Amino acid sequence: MAELKEGNKAPDFTAVDQDGSKVKLSSFKGEKNVVLYFYPKDMTPGCTTQACDFRDQYKKFKNTVIIGVSIDSMERHKKFIEKYNLPFTLIADTDKKVVQKYGVWQEKKLYGKTFMGIVRTTFIIDKNGTIQKIFPKVKVKTHIEDVLAALKDV
Repeated sequence: MAELKEGNKAPDFTAVDQDGSKVKLSSFKGEKNVVLYFYPKDMTPGCTTQACDFRDQYKKFKNTVIIGVSIDSMERHKKFIEKYNLPFTLIADTDKKVVQKYGVWQEKKLYGKTFMGIVRTTFIIDKNGTIQKIFPKVKVKTHIEDVLAALKDV
């Protein structure tokens, strides 16, 4: 698949959330902007910080839906949401269809080992279903401010 770029139509998907409910990206079209963020793993330091930053700034996301995506199970997402009181949806992409559609399932290196995993990436998708902003290889520390600033232009 070709690499996604700003200005491209966001690939539609239907996937299950932490409760087993189906979430279809195109269902938000015409209604809300979407912050679609991909992260490696529930309950890990960077991913917890990122999720809690979205939680803590949640009220600032006017007319915007936040959706987190990892390949963790529904059960693990449910525990993550309960433990950290997360007010948004987490997609359980256990079959890796969404991460592959968005090109974030890539070869990674850690401690000299090479493996496949999710590269932390955020997409801002407008009400028309167009990718307005892509944050590749996200640095968690300043990410929430960057996302909120980018949403002002959407």
